[in-house]
Amino acid sequence: MLRIGNASGFYGDRFDALREMLTGGPLDVVTGDYLAELTMLILGRDRLKDPRTGYAKTFLRQLEEGLGLARERGVRIVTNAGGLNPAGLADAVRELADRVGVPVRVAHVEGDDLLRRRKWGDGVLTANAYLGGAGIAACLRAGADVVVTGRVTDAALVTGPAAAHFGWDETAGAGNDRWPGGDLDALAGAVVAGHVLECGTQATGGNYSFFARHDVRRPGFPLAEIHADGSAVITKHDGTGGVVDLGTVTAQLLYETGGARYPGPDVTARLDTVRLHQDGPDRVRITGVRGEPPPPGLKVGLNRIGGWRNEVVFVLTGLDVEAKARLVRAQVEDALDGPAPRRRPAEVRWELSRTDRPDAATEETASALLRLVVRDSDPETVGRAVTGAAVELALGSYPGFHVTAPPGKGAPYGVFEAASIDRGEVTQVAVLPDGTRWPVPCPLRTAGMDASPPVVPSPGLPPPLPAGLPTRRAPLGAVAGARSGDKGGDANVGLWTESEAAWRWLAHELTVERLCQLLPEVAGLRVERHLLPRLRAVNFTVRGLLGEGVAAQARFDPQAKALGEWLRSRHLDIPVSLLPDAPRLTDRTDGTDGTDGTDGTDGTDGTPGVPGTHGIHRTDAPEAPQ
Repeated sequence: MLRIGNASGFYGDRFDALREMLTGGPLDVVTGDYLAELTMLILGRDRLKDPRTGYAKTFLRQLEEGLGLARERGVRIVTNAGGLNPAGLADAVRELADRVGVPVRVAHVEGDDLLRRRKWGDGVLTANAYLGGAGIAACLRAGADVVVTGRVTDAALVTGPAAAHFGWDETAGAGNDRWPGGDLDALAGAVVAGHVLECGTQATGGNYSFFARHDVRRPGFPLAEIHADGSAVITKHDGTGGVVDLGTVTAQLLYETGGARYPGPDVTARLDTVRLHQDGPDRVRITGVRGEPPPPGLKVGLNRIGGWRNEVVFVLTGLDVEAKARLVRAQVEDALDGPAPRRRPAEVRWELSRTDRPDAATEETASALLRLVVRDSDPETVGRAVTGAAVELALGSYPGFHVTAPPGKGAPYGVFEAASIDRGEVTQVAVLPDGTRWPVPCPLRTAGMDASPPVVPSPGLPPPLPAGLPTRRAPLGAVAGARSGDKGGDANVGLWTESEAAWRWLAHELTVERLCQLLPEVAGLRVERHLLPRLRAVNFTVRGLLGEGVAAQARFDPQAKALGEWLRSRHLDIPVSLLPDAPRLTDRTDGTDGTDGTDGTDGTDGTPGVPGTHGIHRTDAPEAPQ
């Protein structure tokens, strides 16, 4: 068994997490995930100012104490904190080790930075391929104590150590006597475990719909006990806060995923084969994951400066809020359309948020917010021209005029795009502790080399609930949890239920059309729905909801983090028998109630008598590599 812990889910996560994971219990490997689409843009701007930077500096400060602790306990450290400069961070780790007197062998992985390999378009600051875990595995096999990478998939921080420890072959993908499905199945299991770990405390009660049931004031970071066949137990150190249960793990499995196939550079994991079992307090076992050859291409993340933006938020207090909003909007619009040299910004967007309430006891709760956002390629057009138009109205507009903050200069905003490149054009290199540069071989077999992979069969719907059940108007969250997030300009929102009866209702009720009714912002966009019967879950992808990605800040919630909670708050007619204060329906057709420890993971997929429930209903085009 290999114990792999996570100590960072993003650049800015809890600083003490590395020490907590190293001192809280046994570990073999501790990982740190620092990179996201927005982080790469931030590091790209850092690199423009100083080519020696481009990595997550926080990691070095954490190592000042953590390096010695890891050495004492025999724990290896694997991190993608190298960002755009893994070699630079590796050198900095060596300097730190010398300074604190801790002898360690440091290696790094490079080859993901493709910025100068081709012309990616105007303004592109970063162009990085999403590499797999093979380079990490090579470094660990060579005896590295610390492995630094640039852009790898988040799950690669787990697949690499697992492949090194168990001797999995990341290139062949053939079956053998130990695992008939080949190392692909084992790698796929590690990918799923890595996906659960990658966001840190989101697997232990953070950002969790049912947070009120648990003490999540300071959730512990997760770890995975990985076995030679790729199965794993998700848990956390004893005595730490939060919780690990079927709900927390299901929520994270739905996060930023889509259809049955979850493609990556090492393997394509079949999410429709995942089985979850509660294996004791704060222990969830993951089994049954099947793997397929990876796609022939690698995903490339591109970040560029998209232009300049500015924002003014007007506070509208008391009576006549709509009329006040119309007045100030008309005044600002007239100013923006004024005579030369003033030029109207390319994009002008208004949003009135009715945060006010009648007969309010405080001024703040009596106030609504009118948000003006402007964008343009010219910083001057969104700078003084906009702020002046707003400030000059201070004494001549609606009664009670004020803004939330003094208007300032425009700021640059970023745009994320995903591209693809043939993996043969990417040279991944493992730079071993002794300085040897070892080229990482490509997989001998990918999904596109023989024939297109077969289409995943659409799962049948579970049996509907009996007709004519009494219903009550209630929020969707009374019967379902949710988690949502972003992938570039697309949003993902997944929902799951805790009972079989609720799943039968949800699968029939929450169609694409129903989602668009509940979330009017989604109407008119391309929406894809995927059913996951083994998880009692439905996962939606909403194309284009987030515009050009998080850095563009095109939406109030630019990463769609709260999209799922908004959906849970929407009211609809729900069978009374499913609501928390009502007696439960019999969940299974065999007379059990789904609380016998099987939780729908006993091979029946929770939908007995329904053929073909092992897949995910797909309405999308083939998946892009993750």
